[in-house]
Amino acid sequence: MNWYAMKRQLNGWAILSFIALLFIVLPGIIVLIELFAPVNDNWQHIREYLLPRYVRNTLVIMLATGVLTTIIGTSLAWFITVYDFPFRRFFKWALILPLAIPPYIGAYTYHGILNYTGVIQTTLRNDFGISVNQSYFNIMTIQGTIFIFTLFLYPYIYTITRAFLHNQSSSMIENARILGRGSWDIFFTVVIPISRVAIIGGVSLVLMEVLNDYGVVKYFGIQTFSTAIFSTWFGMKDTSSALKLAGTLMILVIAILTMERLVRGRKQFSYATTKVKPLKPRPLNGWHRYAVLGYVSTVFGIAFVIPFVQLIAWTVLTFEQVFTAEFFRLVWNTVSVAFIATVIILVFALIIANYTRLFPSNMTRVISKVTTLGYSIPGAAIAIAVITLFLLLDEWVLKVALALDLGQTFVFRTTLIMLIFAYVIRFLAIGYNSIESGFEKVGKSFTEASRMLGWGTVQTFFRVDIPMIKGAIMSAFILVFIDIMKELPLTLFLQPFNFSTLATQAFKYVSDEKIHEAALASIVIVLMSGLLIFVFHKVLDKEAD
Repeated sequence: MNWYAMKRQLNGWAILSFIALLFIVLPGIIVLIELFAPVNDNWQHIREYLLPRYVRNTLVIMLATGVLTTIIGTSLAWFITVYDFPFRRFFKWALILPLAIPPYIGAYTYHGILNYTGVIQTTLRNDFGISVNQSYFNIMTIQGTIFIFTLFLYPYIYTITRAFLHNQSSSMIENARILGRGSWDIFFTVVIPISRVAIIGGVSLVLMEVLNDYGVVKYFGIQTFSTAIFSTWFGMKDTSSALKLAGTLMILVIAILTMERLVRGRKQFSYATTKVKPLKPRPLNGWHRYAVLGYVSTVFGIAFVIPFVQLIAWTVLTFEQVFTAEFFRLVWNTVSVAFIATVIILVFALIIANYTRLFPSNMTRVISKVTTLGYSIPGAAIAIAVITLFLLLDEWVLKVALALDLGQTFVFRTTLIMLIFAYVIRFLAIGYNSIESGFEKVGKSFTEASRMLGWGTVQTFFRVDIPMIKGAIMSAFILVFIDIMKELPLTLFLQPFNFSTLATQAFKYVSDEKIHEAALASIVIVLMSGLLIFVFHKVLDKEAD
């Protein structure tokens, strides 16, 4: 790159983008540096006796969840997109609703339903005189963990695959039908191959969520990387070994992402003609329509209706006890911290996305890739890296204050700044991807016309670009806000003293064996997330039209 090109690249947009980038990569660098530091006795014990079990449990849960969510998510996307059956328009968006229930809430809800005092066993004993073997209803196992993750994470694959199939030309499927292929044959020989990129993208999100989870595996007592990092950190007071576990987990994530890239390869399926005709659903007749309706209803019932109804029943039982002035403070804490972090994320995402599209180069392509790296790092690794970074920052501030004789100093690690900083690292990718897709959709012709009329990049950004992508900004806001509101590991371990959110309070109730009392906080999370998902669905439909 010559001097003129470098000077052109180094502007206000570039400086702000590099500052944002520095914040994102610093915690990751700390973790990777510690990975190569000298080992202690704790780490030798963990590596020899415990690490194989952490790796085995984590991989088994990830593999089984990936397979099951692929089967359910892809089949639902196929039925909703290709066939017309009763209540199809309702199920089209309702099948996304399980995303409103965080897996840790689903875990303790199903445990409450299935345990000895739950509604199923109580009904069998009292009304039918049947006592069952407890092992048949024990959900707190690896199989139960896979069941929970499958139910509440399949919408990632369903949503992405459905959007892909809806936007694909129907010509390939219609040609297959003309050639005499049946529905199952078309599904396996046409739909699966052309949807492979979308399916792999959805599975990657599912696996990242499984790796990030702490609530389900902690409540069920399953030893995975997340529980191991936090138990080493808090139980053994060994930050060095916890950082090594976090570094090992990051290497596992990088390996998964690399495999995803290799599997995806360079295969892309796009329109070969400008005469694009979206898929038009075909009416189902006879027993087929009831079979599909039964399958879709069963998935929706198990993944959303049953846990939601159970939460309502527990809320009614404990409402007077839990609904106090303290509860309003929990709602305020949740909404305010999610709102502040979301706004910061959107500002960073807009700056970086605008810079990378206005000044395309190898450097900006690297920036866009690194920006999305935070979401692939599990919350456990981010939490311990961020607290290590802020401890170093506090030590530096203390030294400066002592040198200047300033007396009492400001301590960053006991404030909300640390928590919001961690949120920005983890969820910047979600905001960035939405805004980047909005910029790609409108192109650069309007921006170039504005520049030719004499407006600068900043004036064009505020008066042309932002109004053009307001739908993408709104989608980004909804997605980031929902994720932060549901987030558990980061909030649980980085929240300041005497500061709780709905998610951490619900988890605290469950940890204290007060499952019924956790229902009100949980149902508020579900209702707020469900409402925002409905708005998001409407925004997507409006943009598609």
